[in-house]
Amino acid sequence: MQQLFDFLRRWNYLFLFVVLEAVSGVLLFRFNHYQGSVFLSAANGVNAGIGSMYADMEAFFHLRENNSSLTSENLRLARENEILRRTLAEYRHEPTGTERRMLERLAQFDQIPATVVSNDIYTAHNYIVIDRGTQDGVRPEMGVVGGGGVVGIVYLCGPHHSLVMPLINPKSSISCRVRGQEYFGYLQWDGQSTHHAYLDDIPRYAKVKAGMSIETSGYSAVFPPGLFVGRVTDVSNSADGQSYRLHVNLGTNFAALRNVIVITTPYKAEIDTLRAHIKTTD
Repeated sequence: MQQLFDFLRRWNYLFLFVVLEAVSGVLLFRFNHYQGSVFLSAANGVNAGIGSMYADMEAFFHLRENNSSLTSENLRLARENEILRRTLAEYRHEPTGTERRMLERLAQFDQIPATVVSNDIYTAHNYIVIDRGTQDGVRPEMGVVGGGGVVGIVYLCGPHHSLVMPLINPKSSISCRVRGQEYFGYLQWDGQSTHHAYLDDIPRYAKVKAGMSIETSGYSAVFPPGLFVGRVTDVSNSADGQSYRLHVNLGTNFAALRNVIVITTPYKAEIDTLRAHIKTTD
């Protein structure tokens, strides 16, 4: 307490000066309209400046949060723009002759539209992942087609996604024929170009030339007959020399594959049951 008294005694003149200045200021600005208006204008200006500085400081401290919000918004807008661009492209797309023919062939079959979410086509064993699974009705050994032709066969299924073995997988083997002829063989991939495969076991007396269409034969429970696969680019002898090997340019562009259709033949379960019965009785 003594220290407080000593402090006040030492600076009493200063305190008295401040008090008198405050009283004179009040008398000056309270009872003189001009001086009062000048004071209020100056006070408002100072207050506005302080408010602006506070707003700038607050914006600076929230800059990281704002940047994160803007980044998320930009990503959302980019996704929406991509969806709209894709939808517009599909709306403007005119079906080709191959697509119309395929749609006609598939009219009597159950179809499950799907989208490719992962496309691994540059490895020794290529696979495709689609966004449909068992909860959507997809099962292993169902056929998969796209706008350009046959894509492959469902290999594994999860609840919401499925793994598709495409034509460009070394394990793939699909029964195909030359359109307009009954000669058929098994389409296989040589592990090289994703645009080409080959068809063996075509008889040497078959009249086959470049440009002819290759389609599914229907000799399986996976694909109905007549689905476009590709076109013959060259005819050569097979490895055993007893038949022709047809070099086929595939109709499906796997690098740009996006929308596909999973199909199920109505009699697949019945055919599988008969085959299983044969195996058990042998």
